[in-house]
This record gives sequence, C-alpha cells and structure tokens, in this order.
Amino acid sequence: MVSLRKTILRDPKASPQNVSNDFQTFYYSQTLDHFNYRPQSYKTFQQRYVISFKYWGGANSSSPIFAYFGAEAPLDLDLAGIGFLTENAPQFKALIVYIEHRYYGQSIPFGSMTNALKKKGLRGYFNSAQAIADYAEVLLYLKKKLSAESSPVIVIGASYGGMLASWFRLKYPHVALGALASSAPILYFDDITPQNGYFSIVTKDFEEASKSCYETIKQSWSAIDKVAAQSNGLSLLSKRFKTCRQLERSSELKSYLETLYTNAAQYNQPPTYPVTVVCGGIDGASNGTDILRRIFMGVVADLGNRSCYDIDVLNYPPETILGWSWQTCSEIVMPIGRGHNDTMFPAAPFDLNSFAKECEEKYGVPPRPHWITTYYGGHGTREHIQQCSRGVYCQWIS
Repeated sequence: MVSLRKTILRDPKASPQNVSNDFQTFYYSQTLDHFNYRPQSYKTFQQRYVISFKYWGGANSSSPIFAYFGAEAPLDLDLAGIGFLTENAPQFKALIVYIEHRYYGQSIPFGSMTNALKKKGLRGYFNSAQAIADYAEVLLYLKKKLSAESSPVIVIGASYGGMLASWFRLKYPHVALGALASSAPILYFDDITPQNGYFSIVTKDFEEASKSCYETIKQSWSAIDKVAAQSNGLSLLSKRFKTCRQLERSSELKSYLETLYTNAAQYNQPPTYPVTVVCGGIDGASNGTDILRRIFMGVVADLGNRSCYDIDVLNYPPETILGWSWQTCSEIVMPIGRGHNDTMFPAAPFDLNSFAKECEEKYGVPPRPHWITTYYGGHGTREHIQQCSRGVYCQWIS
C-alpha cells in the first residue's frame, strides 16, 4: 500500500534560503479550540505569521491582501520558494501575509510536535477545520488592526495548503473574496477519484517525455527484485546505486526512486523540467547498457554526479512525517494506490481495512474516511465552486 504521506509532496530539495528582508515576523495568540466551550478550549498558543508591506497600497486604497496558507511543514520553505505572491503583489499593490499551520514550525501548542501528539486528549485539536478557523481569526484581526476592512482577501495555497484555501473559500466566504488552489486534490476522497489517479498522471508525464524512458522505469522494479533475491543482492544494489549506506531492504531503493520520479513530475516546471532531465539520463546511456544502469544514470542526471547518494535525503522533515501521519490517520484519508500494470510503478493498492488497523494500532482511534466529504463536500464540490465563486481555481489534473 502506498504511504499517504508521500502523496502530498513538498519539494525535499528546497531550502530556506534567500528569504527577503522585507518579511516581518509576528505572533498571534491563537485560540486552541474554536468549536467547543470547555475550559481547555480557551487556552491559546503562539501562531507565527509573516507580512511584507513592501508593495501594499494601504488600507485607504482598498488594496488587496494576498494570504498564503501554510501546510504540513514549517513556514520557512514557503517564504523562500513561493514566488507567486511577490511576483504579483506589485501589480495589485497587495499586502502579503503568510500564516503557519497549527502544529508545525513555530506554531505548535504544548511545546513540541512530539509532546502535542503524545497525549490523546491534545491530538484532537490538530485538524483542518481548526486550521482554517485559525486563518480566519488571524485575517480578521489583521484587517481590523490595519484598518483594512475594505481590503479584499485572496487566499492562496499549494497541495494540502491549496485544499485549505479551497475549503476556506467555501466555509468563510465573508472573509475571502477568492482562492487560488494549486495542485489541490480536493476530490481525492471517497473514491471520487480513481485510486491510481495521482500515479497515472506521473506516469503520463514520463510517457509523454519519452516512451523508452517510461518503459525502462516500468521494467526496472522487477530487475531490482531479481538482483535483491540473490544472496548478496542488497550489497550489489547498494554498489550499483552508490548508496551512502548499505541497503537493508530492496523497498528502500524502490521508495527512493519512486519519490525521485514523483517529485520530478510534481515540480516539472521551467527552467529545469526535471522529468526531461531524468529521462535524458536514462535514454542517454550507451547501447547495451542494462536497465539498472540506465535507471542509475537517471538519478545522476537529476541529482548530479556524487560520491554517494543518500537514500534518505528525499525523506521529509521529521516534523512533517509526524504531523502528516496523524492527519492522514484521522481525517485526510485519501485512497491513493495503484493496481497491476496500470502505471509505471509496481502494484500497491490502497486497502482501507488494513490502513484503519494500522492507524488504530498507532493512535488508538480509527480514521474517519468520510468526514472530509461530509464537512466540505465531495461529489458536488466542483459544481458548487463554479456556481458560488468565480474566485476559486483548483488544479489537480494532467
């Protein structure tokens, strides 16, 4: 079964560098629980938000507010890597606001992610409904503080953050005039979208770039299994792929390659076009080169020629792994998988029963696979968005 934490991808090669000096960091005393009235509900935690006033035309001009919603990671990478806001703010004279998601980065109640997730009574405050309520509270506070009540708000997010932006526009239309959701899989619930939808798009990207590259990748999984089955197979694979540490299981190599391919597809944009780069390495090997050597040349083309390749480097930060594990085991239950021979990847069907069992063993509670479509909508969401708002743009299509 596909690990759900790998299906909403943040570029693990990104780094929090070149953050503009125009950004100012603030903290808001955020309500712990927006929906109940128990004594603990009124507790607060410090939620980080960052503002750039550089391009803002000011409240008197009713210039807009571009609000970027943080997702399943600290806000730092977004400040350096999300160019849409800073590229478009000058034209609209917009105020730029980035808000960090609760339980990530510097916005974690109870001190640390480990502490927050350790106690059963505290994990329940870690969900999407609380998160978008946080965003509403911060935005209303800022509009009042800046005397910007007439400034329209456009909320922006990518991937899971894009889901939050879409849901925010549906739940808080009085706060946000519009939403831009990039690569937001809001319909990947309750089998509305085929299980293999995500990996089919990745496969299509590679097949369109190069049919021979696609075929090589498709055949490589059985080639890895064949070598791994030998008595010294893992040692051979470690040497052939120049891993920085000895492989303990062939699945480690497969997971590494799977993540490399999905990242290439998800971030397949100019000027680098990583899918073309990977396929260039695979197809560029000389005639007679075996499959595994071709695959390795694709890795080299993407990551560069190195003394060794860290198979853990494409993993996500521990904080993201911990947090997203809880979120997918509670409400963000996306049935993402793949069958036999329907993508370029090996079969890994999603089985809700086994997934629920794993979650219950880990957290003591089963997931709620139908809650997202119950609370935010599902089958009619696309039509509802088109009818209720001209300001929502969602993209999770090939």
